[in-house]
Amino acid sequence: MAAATPLLKDELDIVIPTIRNLDFLEMWRPFFQPYHLIIVQDGDPSKTIKVPEGFDYELYNRNDINRILGPKASCISFKDSACRCFGYMVSKKKYIYTIDDDCFVAKDPSGKDINALEQHIKNLLCPSTPHFFNTLYDPYREGADFVRGYPFSMREGAPTAVSHGLWLNIPDYDAPTQLVKPHERNTRYVDAVMTIPKGTLFPMCGMNLAFDRDLIGPAMYFGLMGDGQPIGRYDDMWAGWCTKVICDHLGLGIKTGLPYIWHSKASNPFVNLKKEYNGIFWQEEIIPFFQAVTLPKECKTVQQCYLELSKQVKDKLSKVDPYFTKLGDAMVTWIEAWDELNPTGENLAKLSISDGPAKTKK
Repeated sequence: MAAATPLLKDELDIVIPTIRNLDFLEMWRPFFQPYHLIIVQDGDPSKTIKVPEGFDYELYNRNDINRILGPKASCISFKDSACRCFGYMVSKKKYIYTIDDDCFVAKDPSGKDINALEQHIKNLLCPSTPHFFNTLYDPYREGADFVRGYPFSMREGAPTAVSHGLWLNIPDYDAPTQLVKPHERNTRYVDAVMTIPKGTLFPMCGMNLAFDRDLIGPAMYFGLMGDGQPIGRYDDMWAGWCTKVICDHLGLGIKTGLPYIWHSKASNPFVNLKKEYNGIFWQEEIIPFFQAVTLPKECKTVQQCYLELSKQVKDKLSKVDPYFTKLGDAMVTWIEAWDELNPTGENLAKLSISDGPAKTKK
């Protein structure tokens, strides 16, 4: 009997930001090998990153980003895993899964290896329920359904734009929590997937995350972080807040819960505190901003929503710090660069991009 074709084999790219050799892929080989990888090399572009044999990948370093985007490369962070969003931009697939290189294969309570990618795909391919909460969590999973009292008119759900996975072992804590609880480990495996309700923000972690690039891709900008910026470790948070507000406006859903990965190592809490220091203060004003944001009904595409959001960021958050003026401008640059690399309709005829990655390997 022939092996089953992996789900979405030709419709999904795996994006990995890294500064080191990708030995961790050996563990993921049974699950990742059928898919195309986009590796975004951060830091020194002269360093050679080794990728295990047998993977189909393209690798971009900073020189490639500068060559492909020209002056617009200023919107892509340097010396920060936020650089991963360049991979979202150059992908030509409908779906993206992104994972960090310190994330290993986790085991479920029965001791079986968890195929995280397969669960993300299942999450994305069935609807979400952002408008009415189902107390049995995801009603579309096998063995569950809509509970009594759930309106029949809402049971079709909404298209799922994002699947947010979790982590066993090292939890995704901020620096103050890391310092207070240095030995805490997440050992709880909760067998649940739920839709985050409309109007509710959440902290999105980018280390085990999948999304429908066609539905929400242009909103998945991981901001200006790292080298030369006054903030770090808020890249995925920023993308999550922007994405959630836009999903709510466009009637799309975001799921969180399964799948788990095994997060193998804790980053240094003192280094993290330096990166997060401003963000810890600023988020007390950023969150009320996103809670109050409204997008006009004229905004019907992700790009239109995102450009409107960039204006509001500059108008309302620049008083918190001048950084937000720069971030608002970078949000516009990001959309311009996205549209250049992903032309639609009339732009298509004008464009021919010959710039490929530094390395591709079949």
